[in-house]
Amino acid sequence: MIGLAIAAVVVIYAIVIYNGLVRARQVKEEAWSGIDVQLKRRADLIPNLLETVKGYAAHEKETLEKVVELRNRAQAVPAGDVAGRAQAEGMLSQALGRLFALAEAYPDLKANQNFAELQQTLETIEGEIQMSRRYYNGAARDLNVKVESFPSNLVASVFKFAKAPYFEIDNPADRAVPSVKF
Repeated sequence: MIGLAIAAVVVIYAIVIYNGLVRARQVKEEAWSGIDVQLKRRADLIPNLLETVKGYAAHEKETLEKVVELRNRAQAVPAGDVAGRAQAEGMLSQALGRLFALAEAYPDLKANQNFAELQQTLETIEGEIQMSRRYYNGAARDLNVKVESFPSNLVASVFKFAKAPYFEIDNPADRAVPSVKF
């Protein structure tokens, strides 16, 4: 009788742990979706931004082409490749920084209301990406703690729960302030 009660408690505890792992995984997936939505909003904004800049800085073709190339590269990263997406998006952010620094050399562009609105929208989206990234990394941390902590690690290994990668910038050059040379 006591053995049956102990077995029931162990089973119930395993179910609670399993449900906690499922919940943590779902929160992580939902958080990744939030990042993905913000990155898509940024990617959709870039063509409008580039068209506005082209009219004023047509001879800055290399910078414009680099932004387009990096945008396409970021969108081509497979859905589950968090590290690859973080790297591609970091390079895109750096190229966008160079693009905005370029605007300093073109007072007419800088004064253009459409450009100013696009720049403001992009700055807002960048802030939302940062908040989404923090939320995702928190959700990934919570899942990783459960996957690695005893006794939940036993349930996690049986049901093949894996640690979640963080969405972070690995390349120190991506953290650097872009340098613009004319």
